[in-house]
Amino acid sequence: MGRVARVRVRPFDALVVVDMQVDFMPGGALPVPGGDEIVGRINEYVELFSRAGATLVFTRDWHPPNHISFKTRGGPWPPHCVQGSPGASFHPGLRVPREAIVISKATDPDREAYSGFEGTELDTELRKRGIRRVFVCGVATDYCVKATALDGVRLGYQVFLLADAVRGVNIPPGSVQKAVDEMLDAGVVIVEIPSILSF
Repeated sequence: MGRVARVRVRPFDALVVVDMQVDFMPGGALPVPGGDEIVGRINEYVELFSRAGATLVFTRDWHPPNHISFKTRGGPWPPHCVQGSPGASFHPGLRVPREAIVISKATDPDREAYSGFEGTELDTELRKRGIRRVFVCGVATDYCVKATALDGVRLGYQVFLLADAVRGVNIPPGSVQKAVDEMLDAGVVIVEIPSILSF
């Protein structure tokens, strides 16, 4: 019988939930197909990591109205996740515990920032807590999830991708598989429930 890899969640781990915002859900300004389908699984991970005493992080796009990524400024995307707008809110079904760290990214109107680490205090907050391993989930696999995972590796964390709690836009076609390959090549480990233990 083959052995199944198992990972035990520990207090020096962090769950990083990437951009589970209304504008990225079906019906939003920049929908990720099936983005709402992973809310329940992410909530399971939130509960699992909470029980283990791990750190919980929720990133969010928090764009100024004139952000450089918007088509109105020649960027690739329609306006989305504008600061304080309903579309920038987290999915209403997402469990965001009071003790969680909320990281706002892409706040500079003249800078793209797909990664939760780019231009934010995320690395500082994780190091302050002695975090060594980062478990990433959310949207979109081929953009902000990938960028966050790769930056985590670059900064010296052991990074895990929670495969059953991510969704991608796949624009251009094939970009989700390409992103997964890039993460694997960088050393990201892909896991999912029931590989994760909290006891």
